[in-house]
Amino acid sequence: MTDLSGTSEPTPPHAREPAGRRVGYGEGREALLRAAVRVVGQRGLRHLTYRAVAQEAGVTHGLVVHHFGSRDALIEEALAYAVRTSVSNSLLESGSGRVEDFAAGLSELVEADPDLQAFQYELLLEARRRPEVREQVRNLYDGYRAATERELSRILPEDAGPALTRLVSAALDGLVLYQLTLGGPDVTEEAVGELRELLLGLARERGRE
Repeated sequence: MTDLSGTSEPTPPHAREPAGRRVGYGEGREALLRAAVRVVGQRGLRHLTYRAVAQEAGVTHGLVVHHFGSRDALIEEALAYAVRTSVSNSLLESGSGRVEDFAAGLSELVEADPDLQAFQYELLLEARRRPEVREQVRNLYDGYRAATERELSRILPEDAGPALTRLVSAALDGLVLYQLTLGGPDVTEEAVGELRELLLGLARERGRE
């Protein structure tokens, strides 16, 4: 019998999930990380406990302890999971170089997984207090900015440069935060449309220089 992380070691008796509420075979660690993201996204970082994650995932408290060992390790691994998932799922880089494709589907991305987006903002604030979290948060945002800069450089006649990239990234980040808290997808899409018009004008202006 293998444990839920997919290794060949027996699962400790205290770490077995309740009957009838099983995490998918072989996906134990990933499922727990997704559960941690949901807990933080819905209730805030202060509510991230072994028991909260276990309840969200439908497993025992002991299984969470078995996989992570400490709350700090759980936080750091959940953040690493968010980095992998968010950057790989990002719609910032279509690769087409067409301005109408830039940030296409941003509002749908937020609607599809608001907890993942909220988790990132929670950890962004936590990075102010915890240097050990700061580097992973920086990696997350560096990934966003790099994807944005590559796509902007396809749209514009010349490389976008760091200043414009940060400006556009900050605008998109703010739109996501606003949609999560106060707005809706229609507000985001309208603003993204205006941003595309500004980029189109900038591309034409630079093309005449």
